[in-house]
Amino acid sequence: MIAATLAISLSTANAQDGPLRIEITEGVIEPLPFAVPGFVPENGTSAEMAAQITRVVSEDLTGTGLFREIPASAHIARITSFASPVQYADWKAINAQALITGAVAVEGNRVNVKFRLYDVFSGQEMGDGLQFSGTTAGWRRMAHKVADAVYSRLTGEGPYFDSRVVYVSETGPKDDRRKRLAIMDYDGANVQFLTDSSSIVLAPRFSPTGDRVLYTSYESGFPRIYVLDVASVGRRILSTPEGTMSFAPRFAPNGQRVVYSLEQGGNTDIYSLDIASGQSMRLTSSPSIETAPSFSPDGSRIVFESDRSGTQQLYVMPANGGEPTRISFGQGRYGTPVWSPRGDLVAFTKQSKGRFHIGVMRLDGSEERLLTASFLDEGPTWAPNGRVIMFTRETQGAQGAASLYSVDISGRNLKRVNTDGAGSDPSWSPLQQ
Repeated sequence: MIAATLAISLSTANAQDGPLRIEITEGVIEPLPFAVPGFVPENGTSAEMAAQITRVVSEDLTGTGLFREIPASAHIARITSFASPVQYADWKAINAQALITGAVAVEGNRVNVKFRLYDVFSGQEMGDGLQFSGTTAGWRRMAHKVADAVYSRLTGEGPYFDSRVVYVSETGPKDDRRKRLAIMDYDGANVQFLTDSSSIVLAPRFSPTGDRVLYTSYESGFPRIYVLDVASVGRRILSTPEGTMSFAPRFAPNGQRVVYSLEQGGNTDIYSLDIASGQSMRLTSSPSIETAPSFSPDGSRIVFESDRSGTQQLYVMPANGGEPTRISFGQGRYGTPVWSPRGDLVAFTKQSKGRFHIGVMRLDGSEERLLTASFLDEGPTWAPNGRVIMFTRETQGAQGAASLYSVDISGRNLKRVNTDGAGSDPSWSPLQQ
């Protein structure tokens, strides 16, 4: 295990040292204490929604493991108006280092949320206040946007709360498991089903704009790739040769191509398909099994898994095919590689000594580190900011239910995602527009 720049440390500066900021470097000290008094309702119809938005903002921040909320029962000052001056001494007295204040107004089916972030010890506002507007039905998105802005200002990292996850919802006993596609907010809220449970579905993958989902279905009796429009839930099958099995699809960064695996004549290779024209191109030609392709963020390369060396390992090749370069060399078997949105890391599943792990490595195979260990961990997917990984964990035993978990790329803050029932094969969307 290495502990270089990927590990987390929390250092907060006081007024003499400079502005408040969490620096993510190495070592773990302590989560930053913050206060978020209840957002002020600015008309009579918004009190309940203001309380709900405050709760979600707090849950988003504390859920990262980087922040610790000071409970309202400890507050000395009370925020009764968004325009009221901040009594910094009262917040210093309870050791709040960051203070978030906000207000909510509801008019008809529209909600407006505004907030301010303060560095308590320097006695200064951090940046300008922001406001977000949307429908009352989308109030959770407004809360996620507030939390995203606070998180980014305090960490310097990109946001990720205002995003969604598509996954396979599972019901029934292990020997008769029913699977259908579902979509939810990143934290497990607002679940919607995209398919029924009449056929097995696998490996949903978001498009770069989050409006479409690729997945594999056994509806015809053997695996075929479908593309589904998230808004309309309309779908169509992608054109692949008759009598073949196609699976493990993933969009190119431009959203116009799909890379996937195709089994034909007992051999499995990787192909590329132009969605508009339906023209396909074979990218690998080997007697080995080659699957789970994933594009680099700039679309120039593809990482995939292959057993061409005799064991399941990871390789990188040009996006239009060509000689692949092996990047995994540790003991064990590697699979399901996924390129980080930042372009600097590949996440993967590793099986070694009877245990499964989610890990990350550099593009040259260096700095490999394992973030989890379990009876069965597999199928990583990256948060939009490249800071958090979600994956499937299955428990041992006859019932063996699958659940979604997330972990920071430092290996900290491992936690279960709160889904309604069993779930597997997550795919994290980009930030919502």
